[in-house]
Amino acid sequence: MEITKRPKIKSIPYEDFQDNETLEKLIQELNAGGANVLVGALDDLIDWGRSNSLWPLTFATSCCGIEFMAVASARYDMARFGFEVTRNSPRQADVILVNGTITYKMAPVLKRLYDQMADPKYVVAVGGCAVSGGPFRKSYHVVQGVDQILPVDVYVPGCPPRPEAFLYGMMQLQRKVKIEKFFGGVNRKEKETEE
Repeated sequence: MEITKRPKIKSIPYEDFQDNETLEKLIQELNAGGANVLVGALDDLIDWGRSNSLWPLTFATSCCGIEFMAVASARYDMARFGFEVTRNSPRQADVILVNGTITYKMAPVLKRLYDQMADPKYVVAVGGCAVSGGPFRKSYHVVQGVDQILPVDVYVPGCPPRPEAFLYGMMQLQRKVKIEKFFGGVNRKEKETEE
């Protein structure tokens, strides 16, 4: 069961917020007086800002890390999408890019980095090794997909994936962030409480 809070505004009764005609009339009155008014949901504005300023923490272990370097170069220019500010500290990042092979010896380190990130946090599995083990499928020392350790939001397949595929995967993550609710909803990784 979700609890929603009703905003209390002195000048406008709550019932008028449900009536679009009243809001349109109020906006027309303000526009006639020379005031510029923009009406929209605050969730949309916050999610737009969050989706266009993703700060990735790169965890590159093999050839997919080289492809990530290519994406960061001037030819592909990931800065135009808003996720060029790579962080070296998990406390400053909000998305972790798992590029390459994850061995069982390395898995606790990856989990620790993920746990140190602040919420909301996202995981992108880049390359065949991170998605499903890649050429090391059914190997005794390689984790068969990073989703066994972390909750993955976006998978970018390929061995190694092309820079275009990487950009497409990051754009899918941006779309996912844009539809989340910042206010008045249940966080995507929390379960609803049963009463």
